[in-house]
Amino acid sequence: MNKTPRCSCIKGFEPGKDRFDNSFTECLRKTQLSCRGDGFFMLTKVKLPNTFGAVVDKRIGLKECEERCINNCNCTAFANTNLENGGSGCVMWTRELNDIRTFVDAGQDLYVR
Repeated sequence: MNKTPRCSCIKGFEPGKDRFDNSFTECLRKTQLSCRGDGFFMLTKVKLPNTFGAVVDKRIGLKECEERCINNCNCTAFANTNLENGGSGCVMWTRELNDIRTFVDAGQDLYVR
């Protein structure tokens, strides 16, 4: 039986365990967000997380998106909504980051708190 997990956790997260069979089911944040001094790291070439509960503002750029996210203690990540012409728009996640996938040649940048 192959015990290698099908998925891996991103930086700052570690595998959680299913309480029934001790299997890898999710990634949990290693340290809780403090809302003071938190920064972001960039994941490149990814499928963005599910957008359930995400906040979208197509009128602002990436820098303002980052400022809004850092000033919102519930914000866990942000990205551009449109990649054309250097990128525009803002999507911010305030819940769990589910279903991030890494691609070899395509995908978007995601900034994770």
